[in-house]
Amino acid sequence: MNNVVPSGIASKDFSIPVIQERGQREVFCGLTGIIWLHRKIHDAFFLIVGSRTCAHLMQSAAGVMIFAEPRFATAIIDERDLAGLADVNDELDRIVERLLQRRSDIRLLFLVGSCPSEVIKLDLSRAAARLSRKFLPSVRVLNYSGSGIETTFTQGEDACLASMAPLLAGAPANEAPSLLIVGTLADVVEDQFQRLFAELGIDKVRFFPPRTSTDLASIGPNTRYLLAQPFLADAARALEERGAVRIAAPFPLGAEGTSLWFKAACDAFGIDSEHVQKVLAAKIARVQLSLAPHRERLAGKTVFFFPDSQLEIPLARFLSRELGMRPVEIGIPFLHRKHLAEELEMLPPDIRIVEGQHVDNQLDRCRVAKPDLVVCGLGLANPLEALGMTTKWSIELVFTPIQGFEQAGDLAGLFSRPLQRRLKLAA
Repeated sequence: MNNVVPSGIASKDFSIPVIQERGQREVFCGLTGIIWLHRKIHDAFFLIVGSRTCAHLMQSAAGVMIFAEPRFATAIIDERDLAGLADVNDELDRIVERLLQRRSDIRLLFLVGSCPSEVIKLDLSRAAARLSRKFLPSVRVLNYSGSGIETTFTQGEDACLASMAPLLAGAPANEAPSLLIVGTLADVVEDQFQRLFAELGIDKVRFFPPRTSTDLASIGPNTRYLLAQPFLADAARALEERGAVRIAAPFPLGAEGTSLWFKAACDAFGIDSEHVQKVLAAKIARVQLSLAPHRERLAGKTVFFFPDSQLEIPLARFLSRELGMRPVEIGIPFLHRKHLAEELEMLPPDIRIVEGQHVDNQLDRCRVAKPDLVVCGLGLANPLEALGMTTKWSIELVFTPIQGFEQAGDLAGLFSRPLQRRLKLAA
């Protein structure tokens, strides 16, 4: 049964009801976060403790080329272990020792849990502590769950960063204020942000996760953090337990979201607003030029979001306010009202927001709505295309650098190209 519930946001201006659905879901599990995390943290390795299904999922989703040596693998619990003929902990220790002998570049090893019942019974936190004691100081071993029972697509990153939070050194209370950007960003985006923060006048900026596990920031009561991704509830909570304070802001998607994101940081650090406006003005103008051709193709078109990445609300805000699209329904796996408060206030008042999923009901609503564009997971794209709908894979919106001013045109292109393709096929 669907329940309409109050938004729970403190703002007096927000009155959009949120429909909660529970039922069959169509999403990836949190293991897929490894695909971008292993590229970000250059000296880390992700060892999935799971089944052959986990291994096939990762190989298919990552598209690893045969000559590449990725920084993830699957330790498969096989029939011998299930029958009790082998001690799973001994097997895991043996695999880890062999891995570290082969890959001397590993400084941080994650044991990632999955959903087979045999894995759930295995105490990976105790295994990680045991192995960390064994291999310290050269290697730290952590664990988190990417199980489809406990996590959806992007929650794997949230769990990973939450597990890393205790490694951050404590900063003294008298330390100068610092800014921590939280959420995995492509290196090119991180470099752009670092330069822009310096131009604005904020020099002490660190990123979490860092590019190497030995370059972790210190945090304390004078640490202010900005979320770069909207799906980091557990990581944010772990940082706040260490004293860090969140800067409330929309997310850095498009000209509007990115400028408000930087302005929020500047306000928190007391940067002169005229200086901020002067620095950002030229960048905003360039973004408007890059968005113009996409706006011509997308203005007035309808878009329907199936829940997948938890990026759906910031994306809907970008599409509606900067490209003139009309969101019909925004499905989101989980709605963190506090972190998304600024985004929610900028949505059209007649929008339908659905938290959770009952995939059959949502498919029925999508067929009735007949949107111009459907943003959905891989499993739904082909069936919807067969019904004559135009789709955009939501997974591309996570794998592609989309944050910041320079990427705004590329982000718009991810939505305009499927419609262009449909027009060409129909011609």
